[in-house]
Amino acid sequence: MITFIDKYRDRFGVEFICRSLAANRQGGFITSRGYRAFKRRIPSARALRDQELIPVLKQVHKENYSVYGARKLVKAMQQANYRVGRDQVARLMRVAGLRGSNRGRSPVTTRPAKTVDVRPDLVNRCFKAAGPNRLWVADITYVRTVSGFVYTAFVTDVYSRKIVGWATKRRLTTEALPLEALDQAITTARGSLGELVHHSDHGSQYVSIAYHERLVREGIGASTGSVGDSYDNALAESVNGLYKSELINLRKWQGVEDVEWETLCWVHWWNSKRLHSSLGYSTPQEVEDRYWEAQEAEIAGRLVVTA
Repeated sequence: MITFIDKYRDRFGVEFICRSLAANRQGGFITSRGYRAFKRRIPSARALRDQELIPVLKQVHKENYSVYGARKLVKAMQQANYRVGRDQVARLMRVAGLRGSNRGRSPVTTRPAKTVDVRPDLVNRCFKAAGPNRLWVADITYVRTVSGFVYTAFVTDVYSRKIVGWATKRRLTTEALPLEALDQAITTARGSLGELVHHSDHGSQYVSIAYHERLVREGIGASTGSVGDSYDNALAESVNGLYKSELINLRKWQGVEDVEWETLCWVHWWNSKRLHSSLGYSTPQEVEDRYWEAQEAEIAGRLVVTA
């Protein structure tokens, strides 16, 4: 009611608005005296704190693709040195009209291979790893654009949840899409790939000779789940689903250039800024950095002992 009067007071006057509201039995402040008394009231400490936090909350929410719910917004606000609790953030989100994203179901995009896939299942739905470059999962999803379908392939490190390779192309072919993502992952990998297992579904792109030869050349073990069962590649499916809900489903896309650039930005955010509850609200890059720092400290300790 106060907001309504504030909006129209300069046009109609407070007294006229209050008389009109009273005549129509709208309730609220039906007298100009009551309205002015409210406006003179000193705001409470809570109200002042809310006025301070809501703009910050909106900015943090926007900077993170407007996908964070209350739990992650609490962590993000705390990292920005704001002392807030979950109930407080949830209340302020309602006041500000903020909502987290809802993950939709991921579409099936890989084509079944015509040849027999003899790769074993080396994962058995256990998506855990002792360190980086022990287990990568790969999958493909599609994006509907004004100029036609565009396809994106991801390679994700299970240990840190870091997207280590990706590619966005117009064509759903091995050389143009998943192989480029794999090449990027291999080229930028830190440390040895000697213990690495690559896990995917039975799509023809991953069964191809070119893809298999690239894995063999690097000494990477090849693994696959059962046919037609998304749970056997659940982590890769999860990455696809979040990609769709946090980026793709939020707008209309013009073509491959549009999707490719925004995917680059999203992958950077996913790796270096997005808080992952499965990682204790750390980012993939933080998890990976801590691992390598621990490895370097251990090696330095051994050198001191043997010196």
